[in-house]
Amino acid sequence: MDLSTKQLNLLQTLTQINGVSGYEKEITNFLKKSYSELGYELIYDNLGSIFAHKKGNNNKIKVLIAGHMDEVGFIVREIMENGMIKVAPIGGVNDQTLLAHRVHLQTREGKWIPGSIDAVPPHLLSEAERSVPTKLASMLFDFGFSSKQEAMLNGVYQGAQIVADGPFEVLTSGRRLLAKAFDNRYGLVLGLDILEEIKNQNFDFDIYIGGTVQEEVGTRGAETIAHKIHPDLAIVLDCSPARDSMGDKGALGQLGEGVLLRFYDRSMIAFPELLAFQREACEQTGVRYQYFDSNGGTDAGAIHRQFDGILTLTHCICARNIHTCSSVIDIDDYLAAKKSLLWMLNHINAEQFKLWREARR
Repeated sequence: MDLSTKQLNLLQTLTQINGVSGYEKEITNFLKKSYSELGYELIYDNLGSIFAHKKGNNNKIKVLIAGHMDEVGFIVREIMENGMIKVAPIGGVNDQTLLAHRVHLQTREGKWIPGSIDAVPPHLLSEAERSVPTKLASMLFDFGFSSKQEAMLNGVYQGAQIVADGPFEVLTSGRRLLAKAFDNRYGLVLGLDILEEIKNQNFDFDIYIGGTVQEEVGTRGAETIAHKIHPDLAIVLDCSPARDSMGDKGALGQLGEGVLLRFYDRSMIAFPELLAFQREACEQTGVRYQYFDSNGGTDAGAIHRQFDGILTLTHCICARNIHTCSSVIDIDDYLAAKKSLLWMLNHINAEQFKLWREARR
């Protein structure tokens, strides 16, 4: 099965919108328009998270499905007298992936201007310098300005966001996609896909599907939206790091092997009952799934600790090269995530909630 033209267009559009943590407004605007066109009520928190609300027949039960909007990137820390820019990272950035990349900076007026990360040619480096990786703190970002004054006149300011370019490409196999920000525009696209699928269905619970802000800097929007909505169940959509590049079939996180049953990470130990429900969804729909652990975390880590504890499940796929401008996903994983998530929504009921709540009592 292939992705539809609409799904491909959504993946392209949303990965190419820029928005580092704290600067997600352009993504918010896109989601606001999309949710409104589908006819859903909009829910906001005060940090900028946005959700579509589908009312159910019994609004005593609430299900939250969340993907984060933000991507890793940079903010301007210093404008040098010669017009070059020094930056600070936003989110987890690997310094070794950066030199000579093309970037864009958003000016005070909202315009995006192109530039690059300066790289010293090897024949101008000493042998000692060549053996030591350049750190982000010493990298210079070049937007073509000849002075600090010229940069400021063109709308550059301390605190401006910068994003590395990562064009969307369908790779030669046709089964894999390359772009920046699949972590986590995957979750936003899947959310929109699900909203379109269920718009004419009736459920015995309220459904909230949308995007959180500032996940990459500490799952901040997840906390505030959980307090705003107070869900009974949260399903977090995110993109996790694949570990299969060297061909190790035993490594957890294989492209094309389906939904991640994320049983453990540094921020949450999975609810066994929800993990079993997720596994059943994959088996009943005939899609692939794989067990996964991580040294990182997701919005689930923040959500499940709110109030007296919120039943929370991650529903992730993996990607190569996350937190760079060249991440790769497999379309079969996306389709598996969609099919199994729809099954879960169609098999949630009040009795199921009662069993989940009582499982640890």
